[in-house]
Parts: sequence; structure tokens; C-alpha cells
Amino acid sequence: MTNLITSSTSAGAAANAASVAASTTAATSSGSGSSTATSLTQADFLQLLTAQLKYQSPTSPANPTQMASEFAAISTVEGINGLNTKLTNLSMSTGAAQMAQAAALVGKQVAVSGNTLTPGGNGTSEGAFTLASASAKTTVTILNANGGIAGTLQLGALGAGQQNFSWGGGTAGNSYSYDVTAADSSGATVSATPYSVYTVVGVNLSGASPTLNVAGSATALPVSSIQTVLGASS
Repeated sequence: MTNLITSSTSAGAAANAASVAASTTAATSSGSGSSTATSLTQADFLQLLTAQLKYQSPTSPANPTQMASEFAAISTVEGINGLNTKLTNLSMSTGAAQMAQAAALVGKQVAVSGNTLTPGGNGTSEGAFTLASASAKTTVTILNANGGIAGTLQLGALGAGQQNFSWGGGTAGNSYSYDVTAADSSGATVSATPYSVYTVVGVNLSGASPTLNVAGSATALPVSSIQTVLGASS
């Protein structure tokens, strides 16, 4: 009789010890706030479960439904952690690809929306535009900062699509704009979309995504603003 009482008392003490250990672990995890999901791993959970099964009372075993719910919860946490890791890796891969794309544009002439001409040291500037259809006559009128006419280019007949031109009458450090007028063989107006052309001289990595430093402009250009790449600068 004494042996039975002693055994029962020992089992109860072990169960209480396991309960206290589990409670202490849960309290520690709860106190860690948002880091609970990362501090408790699946291995930790299995250790707690093994201790619970080892020291459970024969007359009051663990609830199988509750155990299944705990398994489902830890599996969900592991799945979310795995997904977050994959998203982080994808973001890093995308950032590296953007940096490589931006670096490949250094030394190239790129076109963005606008109609600005930026002369280099020799007074020459490059421009580009797109014609909606073929033209029989195409004229580019260059304007100075005051709106006066600084030059005129007669480009003649051009095909539909992107067209480039060069103007050598500017002064380095000054900014100019231009207008394009075009007409087809019947005299009907052909729509033209102008672009500002800049030479890429470097890559700026100070922001969330790479931007391009360009000659003649203090404002860096987002890579997403590039309409087309004309080629190497002359």
C-alpha cells in the first residue's frame, strides 16, 4: 500500500514538474512579443510534446484533439517562415537585377519623356522623337530658354517610328527645348512624340531602387522612366 502511494506521489510530482516547465517556456515565449514565432522552432515544440507525453498522468492522458491542433499550428508557423524566406530571397534577386540593368546603361544615351536638349562641351546635343506614321516633311525647331528660335532643322521625309537628330548650335551649360512638326504627302499633320536624350554617367544607389545620374541634369532618372536606349554616347 505504501509503495502504491509513493509511486502515485512520484508520478504526480513529475507531472507537476513537466507542467511547470511547459508553463515557464510558454511564459518566456509570450514575453518575447512578436519574436515568438521565430524563437520557438518545430524542434522545440517536439521536445515539449515528448516531455508532455512522458510525464502525462495515466488517469488523465493528453487530449488527442488538442495535440492535433498544436501540430497544425506549428506547421502553419513553419510554412509562413518558409514563405517569408522565399520572398526575401526574391526581393534580393530583383534588387540585384535592377542594379545590373542600371550599371549596363552607363555610357549609353537614353531617352525619356520630354523635349529638352542638353548640349555637351562641344555645343552638340541629341534629340529623338517618334512619328505615328511616315512623313513627307519633318521640321525640328529649337528654342532657347526665353522661347526664341535658336535653330531649325529640316529632316525631310521620314518613316514611322523612332527618329533621332543632332544639333550643333548650342552652348554647353544652357538648356534648350524643341518642337517637331511633320506632315504626310497630302499635307495632313503627322503626330510626333518628342523625347529628352541624356548620357548616363553613373548609378545612384542611395534610394530604395537604383537611379541613373545623367550629364546635364542634377536630377537622377528612375530606370523605369527610360523609353528607349539610343546607344553609346559620341
